[in-house]
Amino acid sequence: MKTYTIRLEQPGDRRAVEELTRDAFWDVYKPGADEHLIVHRLRTHPDFIPELDFVALDGDEIVGSILYSRAAIVQPDGTRFPIVIFGPLSVHPDYQRRGVGAALVRHSLEKAKELGFAGAALTGVPDYYPRFGFRRGRDFGITDAEGNSPDYLMAMPLAADTLPAGVLTESEAFFSITPADVEAFDASFPPREKHRLPGQLFG
Repeated sequence: MKTYTIRLEQPGDRRAVEELTRDAFWDVYKPGADEHLIVHRLRTHPDFIPELDFVALDGDEIVGSILYSRAAIVQPDGTRFPIVIFGPLSVHPDYQRRGVGAALVRHSLEKAKELGFAGAALTGVPDYYPRFGFRRGRDFGITDAEGNSPDYLMAMPLAADTLPAGVLTESEAFFSITPADVEAFDASFPPREKHRLPGQLFG
């Protein structure tokens, strides 16, 4: 299998990463995408972890990106158990299913463990992430804010054998974006038509 160079994102990479993220998520979950604006704003948010902001390269071309932010499992007594969440994980459409995403996940999780983070969580494709050690959040008693634990909510310990039960609390950076924000930001990119595709959950 082809190998890719993985390194920390540099300031000069930022626009390329945003363009890559836009391409990777365009029309996937809803018409258009907002993940590129999430990337743009996350970099300046206090929860962002620059030591876990990686890109994958094929030669000199950026073909993948992964970002991490601080999160917590809020236990029933109110105690916050700090963990990390990764996302967006973006792979250029021409490089999907070629090992780029897997390389980024494995590399970044190892670095997160080296940095001393106790656990990681994500919301993503339920059949993809168990290969890296992720389990359904319900296995630990972890739920979302509404008390649900859908298949796409997953977590894994990094510094222990388990994680505490509680409510997964993500950074507000993921929830402070409006459609107007996305439209204004998207105007700085080349025009692209939006489509609603069968099976899309939103939009």
